[in-house]
Amino acid sequence: MADVLYDIHTEPEQAPVSTVTAPNRVPLPTWDFWVVKLLAVTVGETGADFIAQNLGFGLPATTIMMSAILVMVLGWQFGQKRYVPPIYWLAVVFVSIVGTLITDYLVDEAGVSLELCSFVFASALAATFATWYAMEKTLSIHDVTTTRREAFYWLAILLTFALGTAAGDLLAEGAGMGYLTAGILYTAVVAAVFIAWKRFGMNGILAFWLAYIVTRPAGASFGDLLSQPVANGGLGFGTTITSAVFLITIAAVIYWMTQHKDHLQE
Repeated sequence: MADVLYDIHTEPEQAPVSTVTAPNRVPLPTWDFWVVKLLAVTVGETGADFIAQNLGFGLPATTIMMSAILVMVLGWQFGQKRYVPPIYWLAVVFVSIVGTLITDYLVDEAGVSLELCSFVFASALAATFATWYAMEKTLSIHDVTTTRREAFYWLAILLTFALGTAAGDLLAEGAGMGYLTAGILYTAVVAAVFIAWKRFGMNGILAFWLAYIVTRPAGASFGDLLSQPVANGGLGFGTTITSAVFLITIAAVIYWMTQHKDHLQE
């Protein structure tokens, strides 16, 4: 339930109690939300590859290091108890990177198949939603007003990124579809969800989470398309340039958000 603040007046004749609902801690799914989300998932794919390949620590150590940073960033995010665009989106970028690294570690280091990774992460995500709903009676992002709800929210997001990495690679690489074709396919699914919500009355909460899940493999596919060598089916821009361009764009959009208070949750 939402946190409630009680305002008790000192005068005896003014005894009524007023309530103020706690602010939402996550953003509304406006157009700029989806723009930054797509940019962030692409950075998650290319940034994870850049860090793992260029820092020289190896995939296991890189995964542990970035996970530790993620914990600190999420601690900062939880401490805000309201939506603050730069902090929130910084957390999203790191969740995206860590979700990608976890999947890459399981596949490349532990030898787990993409099919099994996809199944496990999908099952874990379904269990998270089921537990979240059982305890809170809602999955709405308009009511993320307590620490417990926010914890469920970020766990779900982490799992969507890990699942999206596995699912994106499964179609693009495992099924031989290629990055471009896989990206277009996932984008078409997102478009179908939007049409189902806009025109045919799909439940808004269901539509949001379906779109959130599928935009991850879409972003991962396009990220690989831009960054991977031409010999591997990409355009050969590399992880450094691709990550830098997308990070700069994310920063620009977030700056725009902070200048428009109507995008902040009050």
